[in-house]
Amino acid sequence: MAGTLYLCATPIGNLEDMTFRAVRTLGEVDLIAAEDTRNSIKLLNHFDIHTPMTSYHEYNKYEKGRRLVEKLLDGKDIALITDAGTPGISDPGEELVRMCCEAGIRVTSLPGAAACITALTISGLPTRRFAFEAFLPSDKKEREAVLEELERETRTIILYEAPHRLQKTLQVLADRLGSRRVAVCRELTKKHETAFRAVLPEAAEYYKENEPKGECVLVIEGRSRQEIEREKQEKWEEMSIEDHFQHYISQGLDRKEAMKRTAKDRGVQKREIYNYLEKLKEKN
Repeated sequence: MAGTLYLCATPIGNLEDMTFRAVRTLGEVDLIAAEDTRNSIKLLNHFDIHTPMTSYHEYNKYEKGRRLVEKLLDGKDIALITDAGTPGISDPGEELVRMCCEAGIRVTSLPGAAACITALTISGLPTRRFAFEAFLPSDKKEREAVLEELERETRTIILYEAPHRLQKTLQVLADRLGSRRVAVCRELTKKHETAFRAVLPEAAEYYKENEPKGECVLVIEGRSRQEIEREKQEKWEEMSIEDHFQHYISQGLDRKEAMKRTAKDRGVQKREIYNYLEKLKEKN
């Protein structure tokens, strides 16, 4: 019988956030796959865990992943941990989970710390709908494609960024997204945790003079639907009412429906469109 892959969340800064279940599981499995064994040994020592450990990271995820799958198929139970937070979220654990699912191996997740959710909940921004983008791509073409998507995104956006790139990234976001609200969350769960709340241009300016420390999570306001509707109306208003009406007629709509659509696009009553077209007809 095949073993189980346990995704064990680890603290993102405060060791007290380690769960009882994670400590027990890490002590019971046959092997722990860690992103950085040198970092993880400190965690294991703190909780008096002596389970054998092996490295599993971005640069060996395919080769080591296949070997871990073989061990799981042989009946071994393996726990996967990342340097901080929940495995599989913006880290190579995603690939191991995919391999296990394809091999029919049971995968279960032990809930715990996740920087993206921690930052979202303290940001003061809407939490019902959100889009997690992790780090912006380093490739220019991919980065541009993501930025274009973020310009249109109506959900709250969550990004990760390294401190030495924070100011530059905030400036890029300010240039592309305008004066949207942002919470720059740093040192999450630690003694000096901060959530700097501003609009993007202000945040970019602030971090020119104030060098950040620690990994950063950016929580950014999504684009408002009202703004999108205003832009649509402005686009239609560049066209004459007659041309706007004829646009729908050319699509096969009857006069009544064409007037209704034209009025909705322009944010006016259908009666206004009807009166305008009637006056135009009288002139002709």
